[in-house]
Amino acid sequence: MAGVLTRDQNAAGDSRATARLLTNLLESYTMVSDLPECAWRQRFTMAIKRLLLAKPRGFCAGVDRAIDVVNMALQLYGSPVYVRKEIVHNKYVIRSLAAKGAIFIDDLDEVPDGAVAIFSAHGVSPEVRATAAAKSLKVIDATCPLVTKVHMEAVRYANENRSIILVGHAGHDEVIGTMGEVPGRIQLVGSIEEAEKVQVPDPDRVAVTTQTTLGVDDANVIIDVLRRRFPKLTAPASDDICYATQNRQTAVKLLAEDADLVLVLGSDNSSNSRRLREVAEGAGAKAFLIDDASEIDPAWLEGVECVAITAGASAPEYLVQQVVACFRALGVEHVEEVMAMDEKVTFLLPPELSREMSSRGLTQLS
Repeated sequence: MAGVLTRDQNAAGDSRATARLLTNLLESYTMVSDLPECAWRQRFTMAIKRLLLAKPRGFCAGVDRAIDVVNMALQLYGSPVYVRKEIVHNKYVIRSLAAKGAIFIDDLDEVPDGAVAIFSAHGVSPEVRATAAAKSLKVIDATCPLVTKVHMEAVRYANENRSIILVGHAGHDEVIGTMGEVPGRIQLVGSIEEAEKVQVPDPDRVAVTTQTTLGVDDANVIIDVLRRRFPKLTAPASDDICYATQNRQTAVKLLAEDADLVLVLGSDNSSNSRRLREVAEGAGAKAFLIDDASEIDPAWLEGVECVAITAGASAPEYLVQQVVACFRALGVEHVEEVMAMDEKVTFLLPPELSREMSSRGLTQLS
């Protein structure tokens, strides 16, 4: 029988049985190092010969910083600390921090006056900051510095009396925060069609900025349309799409050239993770976005000899290693990390945390 998972004469069930086995494996062993030789390995013959791991993948500097902020706030102030929206878009990160005492809320009205409140990595509008001040909240701002850059650009363009076009996805937390910087002054464009139709009072005074987690190629196509329509379009001196988003997309393109299947670790509400899946598909590979190894459908593996794995900027590395462990347990021996580029970016802690640590005579937390 052709296919990756070939049953022997005595094996019962269909591909759903393999999915259950993958799920049970993860449920039974919480640490990758605990994964044993699977008792059911001999029931299957794998056609998959290679497993490719994208590098870079997973956490970026902004996500690392945001998660550190919540953990440090819990150590400094104790629980609970309140986090407006998801600190980053990954359900496993949220569960882990919630278990330590972080409370995730949608609106600051849910926070008691005077409590510790953390703004997520996606940024907030001045209106949210004003609400926090009115409630005397002890605010720690975990906004990614690259998102802050976009906010500052929007304010500068508004001060220059330019019409501002924001390329991004409606409803995304980052977009909401950016548009809130200059209410009524920004138009959101999310497609080529919208770029062709957008109207401005003065075509000679138009500026563009972008959501940081967009697909690079998709954003460039939209911006090309805007440049054609508005030849004097003003754009930032440096790209708004963050370095990590671009690097992960470059890496997954490289892998998709060789891989039959690309698995992207990340939650569905993670914009950069969804873009990785789209980029892989655009490069010609089958690609799926999964939260963890239990979501792998064995039907995806049929006829596949090479699988590539990457992770969105908010997905923890242990999820990648769980997937690798499952494939190893199924008999895949060749695992190769493919480096597209090296990343050495780090961000300073928010000044609120630095000042608090200094006031307590602390230089670091355990």
